[in-house]
Amino acid sequence: MDVNNTVNAMDALERLKEGNERYLLAKTGSGDISLQRRRDTCIDGQHPYAVVITCSDARVIPECIFSAGIGDLFVIRVAGNVMDDHQLGSVEYAASHLGVKLIVVLGHDHCGAVNAAIHHDPEGYIKFITDEIRKAIGEEKNEYRACCLNVRHSMEIIENSFEIHREEEHGLKVIGALYHLENGKVSFEIENTASDA
Repeated sequence: MDVNNTVNAMDALERLKEGNERYLLAKTGSGDISLQRRRDTCIDGQHPYAVVITCSDARVIPECIFSAGIGDLFVIRVAGNVMDDHQLGSVEYAASHLGVKLIVVLGHDHCGAVNAAIHHDPEGYIKFITDEIRKAIGEEKNEYRACCLNVRHSMEIIENSFEIHREEEHGLKVIGALYHLENGKVSFEIENTASDA
């Protein structure tokens, strides 16, 4: 295991929260995307401080939401922020080979995939996504609560993964969060907000 990442989970979470606060006030991006940063990460490799699993929705851009630059976040995007073996493999790589200590499942409100799981019965490959979301949300019809349940379900899949579970003894932490499209705020306490919607 080649791990040289020294950012612990709580410091990484604080960086995400501070980055989101900067984003809420920003009119343009503030992460380091300079030529020097590109060169440095090319030569020295990547040392992200957090993994972010989020939806493919074009309005949800983790690097912007957390005011992050090149090499700061290891982002995994898939519609509905659902988890399967491919996403778990990516998380495992970031945890075991890059030494990332914080894994964030970032859902968002007004999620089209969650809406489709509640109100429609899609065909084709989309059905793989909506079926997974239906496992997460059961009979829930409130879209906001369903988004929170979907995040929790993905968290549970990660937490129950043998390899990821093994990494927990090295300080790995899995948390859920919800991005609010209208104002850009990230709620890191989805367990409490789900019942308040």
